[in-house]
Amino acid sequence: MEDDAPVIYGLEFQARALTAQTAETDAIRFLVGTQSLKFDNQIHIIDFDDENNIINKNVLLHQAGEIWHIGASPADKAVLTTCYNKTSDSRVVSCAAVWRMPSDWETGSRESPDDSAHNPQTLELLCHLDDSTHSNAACVLWEPMGDGKRVISLADNHALLWDLEESSTQATVSSTATLEGKGQLRFTSGKWSPHHNCSQLATANDTAIRGWDLRTMRQIYCIENAHGQLVRDLDFNPNRQYYLASCGDDCKVKFWDVRNVQEPIKTLEEHSHWVWSVRYNHSHDQLVLTASSDSRLILSNMVSISSEPFGHLVDDDELSEGEDNNQEDKGKEPLKDSVVSTYEEHEDSVYAAEWSSADPWLFASLSYDGRLVINRVPRALKYRILL
Repeated sequence: MEDDAPVIYGLEFQARALTAQTAETDAIRFLVGTQSLKFDNQIHIIDFDDENNIINKNVLLHQAGEIWHIGASPADKAVLTTCYNKTSDSRVVSCAAVWRMPSDWETGSRESPDDSAHNPQTLELLCHLDDSTHSNAACVLWEPMGDGKRVISLADNHALLWDLEESSTQATVSSTATLEGKGQLRFTSGKWSPHHNCSQLATANDTAIRGWDLRTMRQIYCIENAHGQLVRDLDFNPNRQYYLASCGDDCKVKFWDVRNVQEPIKTLEEHSHWVWSVRYNHSHDQLVLTASSDSRLILSNMVSISSEPFGHLVDDDELSEGEDNNQEDKGKEPLKDSVVSTYEEHEDSVYAAEWSSADPWLFASLSYDGRLVINRVPRALKYRILL
């Protein structure tokens, strides 16, 4: 049964870390990490049964500390990374690590679903992604579509490229890039580009966005004042290699062509508070999700800057060389961009939104009070895109 009604799940803990499980393409599965100062922190494995419109959950313990960021291996559905805070010598330190889910977590909890919550199993630590010189990890990025052997961690003003060996039990830094400049420079977020053979990285620090070539670890572009305030998140268009979306504390979402960074190609001003998360749909890049501290999640149809601006596929070169070589679209206006839906099921800051890796029409959002909401792209729009 396909129903557009949202499905809501409450975690009973504050939470801000959410990811779709990328290596799992059959089941609709999301991972959520909690932020509790009083209790052991947890990873909630959320399986959505779309035939019956219900959520099945499993809980694993993450005793290392409160989770700020979570990432799923693209190759092994049992492996994940977290960035978490721990207190050592009365100082709070941000750490990063690679973990494995216990092999029997799926079988153990199905018989009596309440079991996993009352008596959860613990994640197995595979390796740490910090050393004495680099700590304070803000996020860990897996190589897109990779074999699960390479990750990047952003820690203070360093981007570290790690090789994971011995089935992820050992990590070595293969190269680093450093943010140079005045003052206390810190990366806030980043995104590993799926294009150019995965050789490029985009990072955010303060109000700037920078592109890096991972082969040389040198900067390739810089958008100095991309936003009026802190940049919170970035995402690459999956189908157009030069297109990048960003969002920030100026309440705006901006779309960039990194070949010409003077001006954004488009700006959205639909949110009334900080925008924490921006996500392109993996298959239909005109669909963009944004999540904000205004407690709202917005789904936009950015068709004019998508790979199908006239309702069919157009490649990047045709678009950049103007309309001359495509007679059919000559004189045609690109389709109009619009806000498809504003979702108001949250009552607290929405820190994260993610598309499912198994179902391109389904997405999850997470607010700080631990409320996870699963929604679908409205059916009318889905059929308009498909037909």
